[in-house]
Amino acid sequence: MEASKDISRLIEIMAALRTPVTGCPWDLEQNFSTIKPYTIEEAYEVADAIERNDMDDLCEELGDLLLQVVFHARMAEEAGEFSFGDVVQAITKKMIRRHPHVFAVSDAATPDAVKVQWDDIKTEEKRERAERRARRGITEDFKLGYLGSVHRAQPALTEALKLQQRAAKVGFDWSAAEPILDKIEEEIGELREALRDGRQDKVTDELGDLIFALVNIGRHVKADPEEALRGTNTKFRRRFNYIETSLQQSNETLEAATLERMEELWQAAKAIERTLG
Repeated sequence: MEASKDISRLIEIMAALRTPVTGCPWDLEQNFSTIKPYTIEEAYEVADAIERNDMDDLCEELGDLLLQVVFHARMAEEAGEFSFGDVVQAITKKMIRRHPHVFAVSDAATPDAVKVQWDDIKTEEKRERAERRARRGITEDFKLGYLGSVHRAQPALTEALKLQQRAAKVGFDWSAAEPILDKIEEEIGELREALRDGRQDKVTDELGDLIFALVNIGRHVKADPEEALRGTNTKFRRRFNYIETSLQQSNETLEAATLERMEELWQAAKAIERTLG
């Protein structure tokens, strides 16, 4: 098997990886749910490469993201649902349909007219989508209702924030920040109880409730939770790098260092940050 610029080679490689007995054991045990986190991660890595204006990385990350599409399509084909070709056909059909001013006949000659046309076409597509879902017996649709305008296809923290903002517009909201702190304490108590019970599904559920409450307090004090967490991530990187560098200067390693030793250096890093303001 050799590398190629032809997409069919990538499809062949994925088919080989998923072939029982002769394929890759890791790839064979995967399913849509286990692969989903990697798909999201690859999309973020594409965005990161763009932010850094690193075209070499962007080329590689786009390839990794494409692999995710091929992986999901292969699993769907094995389940008798659809193939990679169906994915390509669906998106090409959509793009042609949404651009009649380019591929057919249309009087939409201005950006505003194109937007109106685009919205009309999407409305028709939504109707067709609803019919397909009904035929499949799918009744729950998060694209409907008052919260339907909040897209699920975004980071969970951002979705939580927008859901709360949307609900707040019709009065479903806390009146002040203080009661939210009480709610956070309540959620921590429920998480402790779930941990004592040893039920992983309940732990996950209660952890989600706690994070949702934390997003709520962030919204009330006007601190964007995504930005707040990103700042904390940066702070964690900086302090941990200090631990690693300090250990190296003392001819020590991360692997051999005790938790007490690392905590000592962590506190030293915090002290340095305080002196720097």
